[in-house]
Amino acid sequence: MHNQDDEEESTPGPVDNAWAMKIPKFTSADNPHGLLEESKFATLFPKYREQYLKECWPLVQKVLKEHFIVAELDLIEGSITVKTTRKTWDPYIIIKARDLMKLLSRSVPFEQAVRVLDDEIGCDIIKINSFVRKKETFLKRRQRLIGPNGVTLKSVELLTECYVLVQGNTVSAVGPYKGLVQVRRIVEDTMKNIHPMYNIKSLMIKRELMKDPRLKNESWERFLPTFKSKNVPRKQPKKKVEKKPYTPFPPPQQESKIDRELATGEYFLKDEQKKAKHRHEKDEKQTQVKRSKQEQRQKDFIPPEEKTSHTTDPSSETTIDLNKFKSKMKKLTKQQKGFQQKKNK
Repeated sequence: MHNQDDEEESTPGPVDNAWAMKIPKFTSADNPHGLLEESKFATLFPKYREQYLKECWPLVQKVLKEHFIVAELDLIEGSITVKTTRKTWDPYIIIKARDLMKLLSRSVPFEQAVRVLDDEIGCDIIKINSFVRKKETFLKRRQRLIGPNGVTLKSVELLTECYVLVQGNTVSAVGPYKGLVQVRRIVEDTMKNIHPMYNIKSLMIKRELMKDPRLKNESWERFLPTFKSKNVPRKQPKKKVEKKPYTPFPPPQQESKIDRELATGEYFLKDEQKKAKHRHEKDEKQTQVKRSKQEQRQKDFIPPEEKTSHTTDPSSETTIDLNKFKSKMKKLTKQQKGFQQKKNK
């Protein structure tokens, strides 16, 4: 019975939170015989990192010597090599050393790259150039990940507890394994045209919900922000190229220079005559340009047309009816005679 109880206690069961598990530390006593064969990794680095690697190389060798790893810097070939020795007892430290070399070649500073040698710290180099075809959209989305004055990148670092560096076509991250998973998701979503603020908000909400023991076994979907893709109308080009109707026949062959000269008769002229003709055409073009420029200059000196007042000309007057005019005059004379007779009486 006692043996059965021991077996039941030793058999591992399902783990609620794998991230909270404490992994026992691997020491030299666990592998007293060392490694059987030599492992070796080489990494190339760009030319602009040569000066920095020269300066920090003694520190790199000192750190790797503690783990019995030999590092070599080849400036002619532009490569860094790490390899194990007979005293190396940790079989995974060579992978950690390889990651250290990769980070140093990707412009990560030595102070941050050395953290990879710790057991609970890892690294992830994410390639982001394959998500987008156009260079303009790639640069915009990469800048969106960095944010104004690096604010977005700083908030990602604070929430994930990772050091993140955006360099060229890759994003390098150093930190705990749980944070690296979150960084990769944020970077990939950003390059897929999902704003990083959605993931940052969800991480902040999750951090607050983890503090509440009542919500431990409940679904958190109602608290997290949702991203809905919208069909935003794209910017239409100013000049729309209209498609020509399809014709199975090929377009007519364009005339060559000789054909044009034959049509105009220039082909039969001598070299001096051709030069004179070209000179004459050039002079004509120059005179036309001069004339048009002079006309434009003279426009400022031409006075505007004055508005003429509407004056009635005698010729434009309407014709008077003489019979009506005579009858009116007779009436007026009769009236005047009548007034005079009344006065005389």
